[in-house]
Amino acid sequence: MRKTLYSVVTGTGSYLPSQVVRNEDFIKSSFFDATGHPLTKPGAEIVQQFANITDIQERRYAEDNQVASDLAFLAAQDALHSSHTDPETLDYILVAHNFGDVALDNRRSDFVPTLAARVKHKLGIENPNCVAYDLPFGCPGWLQGVIQADYYLRSGDAKRVLVIGAETLSRVCDPHDRDSMIYADGAGAMLLEARETDAPVGILAHGTRSDTIQAAHLLRMDKSFNPAYEGTELFLKMEGRKLYEYALKTVPQAIKDTLDKAGLPITAMRKLLIHQANGKMDEAILKRLYALYAIDAVPAGVMPMTISWLGNSSVATLPTLLDLMLKGHLPDNDLQPGDVIVFASVGAGMNCNAVVYQM
Repeated sequence: MRKTLYSVVTGTGSYLPSQVVRNEDFIKSSFFDATGHPLTKPGAEIVQQFANITDIQERRYAEDNQVASDLAFLAAQDALHSSHTDPETLDYILVAHNFGDVALDNRRSDFVPTLAARVKHKLGIENPNCVAYDLPFGCPGWLQGVIQADYYLRSGDAKRVLVIGAETLSRVCDPHDRDSMIYADGAGAMLLEARETDAPVGILAHGTRSDTIQAAHLLRMDKSFNPAYEGTELFLKMEGRKLYEYALKTVPQAIKDTLDKAGLPITAMRKLLIHQANGKMDEAILKRLYALYAIDAVPAGVMPMTISWLGNSSVATLPTLLDLMLKGHLPDNDLQPGDVIVFASVGAGMNCNAVVYQM
């Protein structure tokens, strides 16, 4: 049988910021609605309602002296060290993010040089043929980086690619918008290598879609909800209900389409690693996915979750989740050779993507 090149994960890493911010820390916050009117419910009630809707209890924030490229470097370092990989052998470093480096005392996006260039510099890589670039693609950015890496590897253009997702959403969220409680900071990294084999392994299929006619501005930057806010910053804003509806409509079908592309039934999927912005939304997506196959009972434990204690760290969510699983930090979520896992993400753009991977 003719051998084929496949993209295989050979290392993972992550960085979880040490600063833990719990829901109780928001009880005394002054929240406003989109019309600029203060919310009248007691702070404790607002926070409890938020937890009931999202499943989020706490999240991580970067230290005051850290920016996204610092987190990206630490996750990359973890992936390289744990896999015993020489950084000089990397062909590409792809860094997914959305806001660049945002300093605590100057909350402007800093994109020059690219975060990937900064990471390569911090890693001390001298190899000029190691190409470093950034990928802003909303929350699905890291997974889109994996898809791009797959093209490089399967074409034979590259042998080893490092894909990183890093974000400091705490620096771009409006302190007067209750949605700010969703956002978190963090970084995750994955090392992919080309392997020639006659049996399918690694990335089996992927798919991406962008819906910009009706959904381009469901996530956008805008001023604070507090009319008296004196700063000039723009903050991340979302149309929560419309986002929920979009995700419920597109993500299950995107997953099914990618499984179909791989020639696999839903029963072959052992784990679904999904972007986590709202726990209840992800549960609804999972039920809708199985409903597409006329299956009412969703298998227990098929969708490991970290949102309750890590919040929504955007592009860092999926690589962090995988790293925690592979290193045994999520009980009952071990992965074995031959297991089929599916990655899926949705976010600003609006963009949606999925990848089918066989261990």
